This record gives sequence, C-alpha cells and structure tokens, in this order.
Amino acid sequence: MTRDSPVVDAHHHLWDPATADYPWLTDELASIRRRFDTDDLAPLLATAGVDATVLVQTRSSVAETEAFLAVAGATPFVKGVVGWLDLTGPGVVDEIARLRSLSGGDRLVGIRHQVHDEPDPDWLRQPDVRRGIVGVGSAGLVYDLLVRTRELPAAVDTARAMPDVPFVIDHLAKPPIRDGDLGTWAAALVPFGELSNVSAKVSGLLTEADWARWTVDDLVPPVRHALDVFGPDRLLFGSDWPVSLLAAPYERVVAATTEVLDRAGLAAPDRAAVMGLNASRIYRLG
Repeated sequence: MTRDSPVVDAHHHLWDPATADYPWLTDELASIRRRFDTDDLAPLLATAGVDATVLVQTRSSVAETEAFLAVAGATPFVKGVVGWLDLTGPGVVDEIARLRSLSGGDRLVGIRHQVHDEPDPDWLRQPDVRRGIVGVGSAGLVYDLLVRTRELPAAVDTARAMPDVPFVIDHLAKPPIRDGDLGTWAAALVPFGELSNVSAKVSGLLTEADWARWTVDDLVPPVRHALDVFGPDRLLFGSDWPVSLLAAPYERVVAATTEVLDRAGLAAPDRAAVMGLNASRIYRLG
C-alpha cells in the first residue's frame, strides 16, 4: 500500500443511546453503550492513516439515515452513507430521491437492512423485498448484505437474480471464528465467486473471534478464503468501529488487517485495492 493510494474505512458506525434505542446494545456490550460521534473518530483516523470513511446504519430508521446524511454533509472525511429505508414499501425509488434532496444527500451510496435479525432465513427471497432491492440498484446505489451463514443461500439467489444490482457482503458474512469450524460458512460463500456484482468487506472479524485472546493467526483462514472466492478486486477494508473496540483499539484493527493481507501474500497494488481503491470504486465515493 502506498500513501498516494487512499485508505478508506468502508464500514463504521455512530450512535447515541441517550437519544435513540439500540436493542442490540445489550449488557454484554456495556463498554460501548455510550455516544460515539465524528469527534471521537477523527483523531483515530489521523493516527491510523485513514483518509475517508463510509458511515453505515445501525437501526431500522429513516430518521437515522437523514441524520447520517447531515453528518456526512458536515464532515469532510465521511464520503459515503449506507442508510436504511423500508424495502417492502411501494415507493423505494421516490424515497431515495427524497433522501438525496436533503443536506448531505449526495453522500448516500447504499442501503442496508439487518437481514440476520429476521426470523425468516429466506427474507431476501420475499417478492416485496426483492422489488425494493431492484429499486435500490436502479437508483445507482449499492445494497449491503448484513447476513450470516444461515442467510447466504437466499443472498446468493438474490444476487444471481439481480446482476445489475451491486451488492456488498458485510463482515464476510460473519465467519464463526470463535467456534473454529469454518466449513459450512466457507462452502456457502463459494457460489458468490462467480457473481461479479458481489463484493465483500474484510470487517468485523475481530469480534467474531475471541475478544480477549484473538491473534492475527485467527483471521488469516477466513481472509484467505475470501480472497480465493472474490479476489483482491472485490474485497473492501472496514473497521466496524466502534463495535470493534470490544476487541481492539482502532489503530490495531487497521494494523491487523494490513498484516493479514500481507500474510495472505498480497502484493502492494492488491493491498491498496482492498484498503481503499475498491471502496472508492464500488461505492462511487466523491
């Protein structure tokens, strides 16, 4: 990675439990159950040498999407927002147009829903959901797939049925690193290799490992498999900050990612692609 190549954190969050409800911020996550904003993140980016970011939704809330766009409009380093809207509603394209008309609306680059929290593993196969995703793609946006192994079959069917929609799988679909058995996850990821419209984020892996005792060795097998499936041109670095603080400080997340890529044998141009160039291209960051 050379410093004339941008480093883009393609996946981070902001939140404030004093002003909104986050059901997933359970007692197990008490250490991060506080406000995190761009003032907290800015010095971390500077120390780690990160140039730009993509801010990603945390709640099923259009109001949050509107607020994130306003943050992006006022924050030079936030180049993109992956927001939320009701995919099952009848006016997805009109809602995207409305969001784009708001302050910071030009930073809207994608839409996401917490698919892995849906009771139905086939939620992505529902006709109204698919109609909404088609609308996301027709508006020129990326659809982020927040899924685990259970939902990968429906995800691959959806992506295969929509070759004109760009998809990004968040957190490599959360490989069960802590359990040590990657076989089912790895097999379910393989079919995406033939789908050129699907990329994936090397993000959120530290918190799928043992938070207190993880090592880079734990991260190498899933990342090597992801490289085999997607290649270096379809992988994007993301920190998953501040969730990542459960396992490591921000700078350590960045360093661990670059070390894993080195251990996987990536040459400098391919590391630069994963660490920033791919995010700039796939999300069409300004």
